[in-house]
Amino acid sequence: MTNLGTLYGLGVGPGDPELITVKAFRVIKESPVIAYPRKRKGSKSYAHQIIEVYIRPEEKEMLGLVFPMTKDQEILDREWANTVEVVWQKVKEGKDVAFVTEGDPLLYSTFIHMMKLMKEKHPEVEIKSIPGISSFNASASRLGIPLADGDEHVAIIPARDDYDAMKRAIEDHDAIVFIKVAKVIDLMLTVLKDLDLLDKASVVTKVTSDEEIIWNVQDLEGAELEYLTLMVVRK
Repeated sequence: MTNLGTLYGLGVGPGDPELITVKAFRVIKESPVIAYPRKRKGSKSYAHQIIEVYIRPEEKEMLGLVFPMTKDQEILDREWANTVEVVWQKVKEGKDVAFVTEGDPLLYSTFIHMMKLMKEKHPEVEIKSIPGISSFNASASRLGIPLADGDEHVAIIPARDDYDAMKRAIEDHDAIVFIKVAKVIDLMLTVLKDLDLLDKASVVTKVTSDEEIIWNVQDLEGAELEYLTLMVVRK
C-alpha cells in the first residue's frame, strides 16, 4: 500500500493574507491537495479567498468540499461521511491534504468535525493542526482593545437568542467576544442598553480583510449583517 499522506488542518487567519503564519505558507506550498469549504452555488469560501494569492490552481488539486447547512441529522451524517471519504481517497494515494480554514482550525471550525470523523473511520491517518490567528485576536488589534490584563477574565461566546444568558455573560467577564452575532444583533443591543454598556461595544465584519467594516454600534438596530461579524464588549 502507498504510504499515506498527512491531513493538515490549516489556520489561514482572519482575512488579511499577510496574517497567515510562515508554517501555514510552507504547508500550502508543499501540499499537492488544497481542501476548502465550498458553497453549493460554487462561490469561493472565505478561507479560499484568503490563500488565493499564494496558490496557482493549475499546480494544485483544489478539492472543494460542501458542508450542508441543515439540522437534519440523517443528511448531516450522510454528507459528512461522503466528505471524509473524498479526503481519505486523496490521503490514501499518498497525497498530503491541506484543509484550509479561516481563523484557527481548532476553534469553532469545520475542521474539528473532519478531524473527529477521520480519526473514527481511518485512525491510521496522521492529522496535524497548524494554528492560525483568530478573528477575536485580529479584532482586538484592529480596534485597539486589550482583551485581558492581569487577572481579568475574557470569554469567547457564540451569541444566541437568550437574553438572560447573554446578559450574564457580560456581567461575569471583563471582556467578551460574541461571535455569530449577526442574527441576534437587536437582542444584543437591548442587553447592552439595559446594562448601560452600549458605548463599551464594538462590532466588526470580516476583520482585516479588504471587505472589513467597523460599524457604528448606534446605527445597528435592525441591520442585516454578514455571518462573519463579531462584537467585542470591553467593560
